[in-house]
Amino acid sequence: GALAKERDLCIVLVSNGTADPSVIRRLLPYVDAANIDLKGFSSDIYDRLGGSFDSVIETIALCCRNWHVEITSLIVEGFNDSPSDMEQEARWIASLDSSIPLHITRSFPHYRMPDLTPTSPALMQEMKAIAERYLAYVHLGNL
Repeated sequence: GALAKERDLCIVLVSNGTADPSVIRRLLPYVDAANIDLKGFSSDIYDRLGGSFDSVIETIALCCRNWHVEITSLIVEGFNDSPSDMEQEARWIASLDSSIPLHITRSFPHYRMPDLTPTSPALMQEMKAIAERYLAYVHLGNL
């Protein structure tokens, strides 16, 4: 990180948000921006994934105070497709800063989940409309 800064290079962290706060604090002087995945807005979703919802939102909040942050939420039908969860997510992000970009991305079947249903474009548009009530920059991906 220090060598990159000496050469005026920017560093962007791409993360699932699961990090010990002490690690993030050590990275603060070296990182310029981060894109953090927010896989859903409930402890239940993270429990099913084997992660910690509280850890991820703590990481996002810490990073937002120090870097440019963008958040990505992959929408999987039947898993994290609750409009009320998206509303809570967007409201929480806006409480940090309503100008934080949110990327809502569409899921597709792949080699480890071949039976996955592609997220419907209509659901993607609904999620975007909900998030735009609170956030200035909402982008759809994988459409």
